[in-house]
Formats: sequence, structure tokens, C-alpha cells
Amino acid sequence: MIMTRGHKIFNFINIILLGALGLSMVLPLIHIIAQSLSNNVAINAGQVSLWPVGFTLGSYKLILQDPTIWLGFRNSVIITVFGTFINLFMTTTLAYPLSRPEYLFRKSILIMILFTLIFSAPLIPNYLLVKQLGLLNTLWALMLPMAISAFNLFVMRSFFLNLPVELLDSGRMDGCGEFRILWNIVLPLSKPAMATMGIMYAVGHWNRYAEAVFYIDHRNWIPLQVRLREIVFTDQFGQSDVSSELMLFLSPEGIKMAVIVVATIPILLVYPFLQKHFIQGMMVGSVKS
Repeated sequence: MIMTRGHKIFNFINIILLGALGLSMVLPLIHIIAQSLSNNVAINAGQVSLWPVGFTLGSYKLILQDPTIWLGFRNSVIITVFGTFINLFMTTTLAYPLSRPEYLFRKSILIMILFTLIFSAPLIPNYLLVKQLGLLNTLWALMLPMAISAFNLFVMRSFFLNLPVELLDSGRMDGCGEFRILWNIVLPLSKPAMATMGIMYAVGHWNRYAEAVFYIDHRNWIPLQVRLREIVFTDQFGQSDVSSELMLFLSPEGIKMAVIVVATIPILLVYPFLQKHFIQGMMVGSVKS
């Protein structure tokens, strides 16, 4: 294809705009990492920009000695892993029958699901429901009420609709039941959609904050994001003797930045492993719905 002058100008402008957008997202993260690795003198003097000044790992040493950080990290990992598994299981097992024309009540159920997408329940009814189910002060309160996202359900259904009907019919001719067709035929072909939905659900669980504040009072079950909020807004750091000694040589801002890095890096590490499927899955439902 011959590139015209208009195409070259368009590509150049795209590169500039996308590069600026990428820098606007990356530079704040680099600044946070630089502050977390700088000493208190440099941070208090405003000398830290994109490179650590007075390199130190003291902030990370302090927060890693705080047992509540590890407790919150454990809870967030449990919520993310089990919550994402529940989300994918519930979403796929509901989206599959709703994508099959032989299911008689699919239109009525789709209308009810669409209603929940447009009108969401307010806080108080949600709280009363969680309380009546006995989920208060448990990690289940952060997983079960959000088991299915209506938006993700429609996206997954659109993907299932695009699968060749002949494959499903061949499975039925071989004597497969619907669950076996879903497990052995549909899901292996749905890796891009599953990866995309998995990332969306996992990020949502990892960043779960408001629900944890409303539904959990017990300190042993708060997720990492709630502990992060306490450190950032109330300066509640570890209270051990070692922590008290370290605090004399560290800046509270540096400690806050270190906590943000610790809370962000784990979920970022998931993307490289799912990037191939994620790029394909972003096109799910763009052609046919």
C-alpha cells in the first residue's frame, strides 16, 4: 500500500497524541516509584522528580514489617483469585444458555438482566441483603454479591453467538450433553474472551474498596486497599519498635508512595501473561451482538 502525504501526516499526529497519552499515564507511576526510593531530606525539599534522590529501601522495609500490610495483601489475593473464578464460572454458565436459540426463556431473562444494567440497586438494600445472607464481616461479602457483571455477561454472550453452530451440533451428535459441550468445545475456543473478562474482574476485585468499608468491620478481613487508604489519609503506620526507629529517617510521603507501589505492582504483573489473549478479546462483540 502506497502511503500518501495525508496518511503520513495522520500517522505522525497519531504517534504524537498516543505518545503523549502514554507518557501521561507512565510518568506519574515513575514519580511515585522514585519518591518511594528516596530519603526524607530529598522528598521534603521537593528534589524528587523521575529519579530517586538519596536512594533508600527504608520505606519498603517499614511497610513489609507491618503485619497488617501482609494481612491485607492475603485478603486481597483471596478475594481476587476466588472472586474471579466465581465471576467467570457464573458468567459463562449463564451466558451460554442465553446464547442458544433453543432456550425458551432467554429473551425474558435478558430483559431482566438489562434492567439491572440500567438501574442498579442503592446501598441500603444491598447492605440489608448482605446482612440477611449472613455475609457481613466475611470475604464472601466482597465476592458473591458481585458474582455476575451484566455488561460482561452481554459481552460473553456475544462471543458465544459468534461460535460456529456446526461445532455444537457435532458435539450433540456425538452424544455430548450441554455441560460437556460448554466445557470441551465452547470454553477452549473462548480463551480471548475469558482472558479479557478475567482481567476486568480481577482488577475490580483487587481494587475493591467501597464494599469492604461498608460490609467489613473486623480488622482481620480488610483488604489491602482499605489498609492503603488508612496509611495515605490517616498516616497509620506500623507501631513496632523497628518501625519507630525507621520513621525518624523516612518521610511519610515516601512511605505512602511505597504502599501504593506494593498495592499496584502485583496486578500489573498479570497483564504480560494475558496480553495476547487480552488484545484479541477486546474485539469481542464488536462485529455481531
